Amino acid sequence: MNSFYSQYAGCTVRWQDLPGSGEPVVFIHGLGCASSYEYPRIVCDARFGARRAILIDLPGSGYSDKPTHYGYRTSEQAQVVAELLNHLKLDTFWLYGHSMGGSIAIETAVLMQTRVRGLMVSEPNFHRGGGVFSQSIATQTEKQFLEQGYDALLSAETTAWAGSLQSNAPCAVWRGASSLVAGVEPEWAEQFLSLTCPVTLIFGALSLPDADVDALQQKGVEVKIIPDAGHSMSWENPSALAQTLADCIAKS
Repeated sequence: MNSFYSQYAGCTVRWQDLPGSGEPVVFIHGLGCASSYEYPRIVCDARFGARRAILIDLPGSGYSDKPTHYGYRTSEQAQVVAELLNHLKLDTFWLYGHSMGGSIAIETAVLMQTRVRGLMVSEPNFHRGGGVFSQSIATQTEKQFLEQGYDALLSAETTAWAGSLQSNAPCAVWRGASSLVAGVEPEWAEQFLSLTCPVTLIFGALSLPDADVDALQQKGVEVKIIPDAGHSMSWENPSALAQTLADCIAKS
């Protein structure tokens, strides 16, 4: 486990640098998750191709610090990711982000366009308004969520997400969800389409049909479908996700 002090977040951020060949793939996790929990299974899969991978636990998540003074907005998290990549002195790299992490990855790619070899996002937030989880969280006040909502969410959750959710600070979960509902300007979809590096949208077959998939395909964006999986594709079909990421890299 590696660490550095983020001047932007005012806390220590931790990540795993898993050895392998080629330009590294930087993994950015979603709401209530942690890359150190979610992505080792992807990286160690033979289909991933033994590539170097950097698994970032964003502030508020996993092994990273969880300051109460920090805002946890997607734009702030993107600044922290960029700060880390500068700290690592990486000239070029690939970005992969899932769900909220996909939105953060889009913003990171905009910040670091000349160094990004390609961007892969799976079921990101493309527009303000949030998804089912973020909407249910953000309808509460932060005080309500910290006092009751977080525990209620955790006790009701029966999937593997419950394990990683416990590694997240409740304030980080609420502020991250509220950030997704509030959105950014320009919207994530517009920023995604503005990028000059290769971009790929990944979706679980069980999440279809989806209006964003149809709209972006019509605009020429490559879409890859993970069979036998929905939103939690890294748990539901990790080998297929590993193969898809490897295919995206091999094409460029």
